[in-house]
Amino acid sequence: MAAGPTVLETVREFAKENGSSKVESQLPPGLSDGLEKRIQQLIDSQAVMLFMKGSPKEPKCGFSRKVVDILNEEKVKFGSFDILTNDEVREGLKKFSNWPTFPQLYCKGELLGGSDIAIAMHESGELKEVFRDHGIDIGDSNEAKVAEPNGGQGGITESTGLSATLTSRLASLISSSAVMLFMKGKPDEPKCGFSRKVVDILQEDKVEFGSFDILTDDEVRQGLKVYSNWSSYPQLYIKGELIGGSDIVLEMQKSGELENVLAEKGITRKETLEDRLKKLITSSPVMLFMKGTPDAPRCGFSSKVVNALRNEDVSFGSFDILSDEEVRQGLKTFSNWPTFPQIYYKGELIGGCDIVMELRDNGELKSTLSE
Repeated sequence: MAAGPTVLETVREFAKENGSSKVESQLPPGLSDGLEKRIQQLIDSQAVMLFMKGSPKEPKCGFSRKVVDILNEEKVKFGSFDILTNDEVREGLKKFSNWPTFPQLYCKGELLGGSDIAIAMHESGELKEVFRDHGIDIGDSNEAKVAEPNGGQGGITESTGLSATLTSRLASLISSSAVMLFMKGKPDEPKCGFSRKVVDILQEDKVEFGSFDILTDDEVRQGLKVYSNWSSYPQLYIKGELIGGSDIVLEMQKSGELENVLAEKGITRKETLEDRLKKLITSSPVMLFMKGTPDAPRCGFSSKVVNALRNEDVSFGSFDILSDEEVRQGLKTFSNWPTFPQIYYKGELIGGCDIVMELRDNGELKSTLSE
């Protein structure tokens, strides 16, 4: 396979566009000379250097575990640094590399990328070419014997002792939802504080997720510990990759890393009714929620407001609340206004029919809706 691959070129182009420290020689904002020197020394300490959560023998997140497995399969000697042990290095490296998440893999001082890029390069054969181009020895090593991946499924090894049926079932459960939580109890009724914490975080971040109550199935409960090489619950997976337990999820949420990982995986936040109402209300500078449409009003009050706006040459958007009961009832609560029509200007409630008529009679309607 020829060198010059698209994955690495894409990473380099991304780095160039975003001011990576390996492209721009100037000091990244907020990074001291001393910290920059320390980070550079760590990066240069090994030809292949992995900044990860945990250690190669005990990864603390699924993404770190995946890169370790890849390097072991490539039979490459590598150094590692546990970023969970030093917050200064952890935050500093994000600025130094202009890469917001971990793990981060470096080869001869050059950032290759994170988990997704390492996977793509490994699967295409490009990673082996990069190592070869940089004169990295490929062969048996202590690190390469830490784990032998079996199909890349969440760190499962040939020596797990799990039956093919159970392995297949666990893989199916993990992939049954883009975000999958194995917990004690259900989201509505967590049976332990750690599970409750992860549920709260996902709901706070408005993330849709599936769940499995491991208390209902001891085979899954015990098997998943072996499959994931993770001994406790809850366990959170994103797109089939183990993220970790409650402590790691909480830490990732606080640092903003969870949001970054979800975005990288193409997982968008669930739109709530409040989100939808805000979007509708601001969809036009003047927005009328009415019964029917401007050309075919379904109540006299809505008809009066439409006529008043048209007589004043006020452009407006409209929404027929008879067409969507969820919006109809939700807007009453959202605006604390129990009746329709409702008119908004730049996202702010003006009022209903009586107020519009009063503004019209006082000659203030057009000015109120065009300030």
